[in-house]
Amino acid sequence: MISTLTKPKRLYQEIGLTLYEELRQSRFAVGDRLPPERDIAERLGVSRAVVREALIMLELMELVEIRKGSGIYLIKQPSEDTSDNKLESSLDTDDAGPFEMMQARQLLESHVAEFAATQATKKDIVKMRDALELEKQNIDVLDHKHAGDKLFHFAIAEATQNSVLVDLVKDLWERRENSPMWKQLHSHITDQAYRKKWLIDHEKILSAIQQKKPDAARLAMWRHLENVKDTLLMLSEHQDPSFDGYLFSSNPVQI
Repeated sequence: MISTLTKPKRLYQEIGLTLYEELRQSRFAVGDRLPPERDIAERLGVSRAVVREALIMLELMELVEIRKGSGIYLIKQPSEDTSDNKLESSLDTDDAGPFEMMQARQLLESHVAEFAATQATKKDIVKMRDALELEKQNIDVLDHKHAGDKLFHFAIAEATQNSVLVDLVKDLWERRENSPMWKQLHSHITDQAYRKKWLIDHEKILSAIQQKKPDAARLAMWRHLENVKDTLLMLSEHQDPSFDGYLFSSNPVQI
């Protein structure tokens, strides 16, 4: 790793800078395909999700190109005369990786849904239903802004009657919407069919909250956000033929 740099806040940035330095010193030429994610992850002792995020970071730096169904290609050699200070200043240390954000949402929002099932009023349920109706309209007209999706999650948070929880949920959504990493990940996703599956997930969450079943609401939200993670990983996979889907196959958290 580049020794004189201040240690980045994010693990994906540490891995990204390690790969940057390796590319700067390596035999790879412009146009060469880099090793698969699995090999990089095993060699550096991190998950493929972190490697995926590190590669997105290098893509934003316009050093590599991630080609769907093919692999990762070097499109520009890291500059030998790039100073450590210049390189460090190019990092957005506040930009969390998209899968890290998803895990945070999963831990928080599953318990928010659980609590909402004990606190939700009739007015809250109506707001959730209206949000799902908007989500259906968004899907029908191929609106990529996900307004209904966002409003549904906000309505669940508001049903807790706890303003701190509402702020936490909204903050995570705001971070997602302002994240260059998140936008770059989505630039590789063209198939929107997954949104219908997420709508079904939302209907299950609403049903559990409406029936005032906290455990069922927590589990439904957990499974929904697990589905979101899996979907994003699959749809952004750049080596389709060898994708094995194991990135989140084991989860240390018991629900």
